[in-house]
Amino acid sequence: MSKQDEPNQSAGAQEDGETDPVEELRERRREAELGGGEARIERQHEKGKMTARERIDYFLDDGSFTEVDTFVEHRSTNFGMDEKEFPGDAVVTGYGEVDGRKVFVFAHDFTVLGGSVGEVVADKICKVMDRAIENGVPVIGLNDSGGARIQEGVDSLVGFAKIFERNTTASGLIPQISAIMGPCAGGATYSPALTDFTFMVNDTSHMFITGPDVIQTVTGEQVSKEELGGAQSHSSKSGVAHFAYDSEEEALDNIRRLLSYLPQNNMEDPPAVRSWDDPDRAVPEVADIVPSAPRKPYDMTRVIDEIVDEESFFEVHENWARNVVVGFARMDGRSVGIVANQPRVSAGTLDIEASEKAARFVRFCDSFNIPICTFVDVPGFMPGTDQEHNGIIRRGAKLIYAYAEATVPLLSVVVRKAYGGAYIVMSSKFLGSDVNYAWPGSEMAVLGPRGAVNILYRDELSEAEDTEAKRQELMDEFREEFAHPYGPAKRGYLDDVIEPKETRRRLIDDLDLLERKREDSPPKDHGNIPL
Repeated sequence: MSKQDEPNQSAGAQEDGETDPVEELRERRREAELGGGEARIERQHEKGKMTARERIDYFLDDGSFTEVDTFVEHRSTNFGMDEKEFPGDAVVTGYGEVDGRKVFVFAHDFTVLGGSVGEVVADKICKVMDRAIENGVPVIGLNDSGGARIQEGVDSLVGFAKIFERNTTASGLIPQISAIMGPCAGGATYSPALTDFTFMVNDTSHMFITGPDVIQTVTGEQVSKEELGGAQSHSSKSGVAHFAYDSEEEALDNIRRLLSYLPQNNMEDPPAVRSWDDPDRAVPEVADIVPSAPRKPYDMTRVIDEIVDEESFFEVHENWARNVVVGFARMDGRSVGIVANQPRVSAGTLDIEASEKAARFVRFCDSFNIPICTFVDVPGFMPGTDQEHNGIIRRGAKLIYAYAEATVPLLSVVVRKAYGGAYIVMSSKFLGSDVNYAWPGSEMAVLGPRGAVNILYRDELSEAEDTEAKRQELMDEFREEFAHPYGPAKRGYLDDVIEPKETRRRLIDDLDLLERKREDSPPKDHGNIPL
């Protein structure tokens, strides 16, 4: 038999007794994919939770995930750690695509040492964050971790410091999104707090600096994990979480939805889509939603839904500081940020929490080139000793600062009233708003008619036979003389008084013009926002 007739050995075939390196690689990958093993995976499922890899597979486009640092292992030998080694350690890292757009992702693996963060875990997370920053790509963290790895001592704390530094560097450069899908305690909570948006899952996710046991020991207070740091507590009371959903799948689906409104980085414009809604569509229904009586409540989100592209409004922080509404929407396919007073909650007044909620959102939109549409119906700032003593002056100033420093297109519509300092704060003309409209019948003044009359006509009211009748008469006169949009329009503080049904068309036309807006700020390191 000639040499060419001899059977060929397949590439990679080995002499008898030797291991095929390709098969060895595949076996090592299979081992890494098991994380902490089948038993721990089953326990994860019994808690109603997916594993780190299952979350990534569900979240990313099919087949798009490329893993990084699959075989990295910790180097600790303390407390028997040399016998607890797992390929990849307690976090899965890499990159993939969401709707065809690149993202970097890391997911804590609770099946490996409780997802605890040691030196190597932190280094893996920092590596993908560095690459995300370098390439101008969003980074998403799926948190499910017992916190710092005690066995590694200060090395684990240093690891957190490295992550926090990356969070700060990435802030305003790339979108950062955190999902809490299990425990997140102690110093670990500060990384999500430094990111742009935080998602939580009802019943299975918890965040707190100190847990219930420590609190009971130190203060004697008894509280459950859910009451202390559950999704509902943080999405409605503390404001730490922007979103809370009933399942991991729902949370991951909505992270994908959120990303659809955001650019990849601060140098890009937000993504536009082909509009499914007529840009010239009139919106006569909005006039019926807003009552003419200035103190009668209504739902501002109904107004927003009518004006923006159909079913495009995605509310952020829905359950916290509900007297102001913020979120993303589309106008003729363009991504826009929405800020609005909510008259059905505390009459739409601005208080400490509402000011901080709106300011944070305005600054995010400004960082990522997202125009802001503001819908105004505000009677003023919330009065009271509680507000004053907790810093409404300093904390309300954050919203002034946010609007005044913003360079993105700013459009504003007064739909019913804007009084006092709150008129100034809500994207008024001389805070830098590009376009300011008001609806006919809207009221703008230093004070509402009742407050103004009580001050201006104090003596006259005290001498009246029928005080209430006299007050109403004076209020009607004040409203006719001062509390209407035509005085501000005469002075150029409003660009126009428009019919409510024209609002959508006018805002879309302005957004089309303002997308060419360019504004340079004086060079400086950064301003000193009143934190």
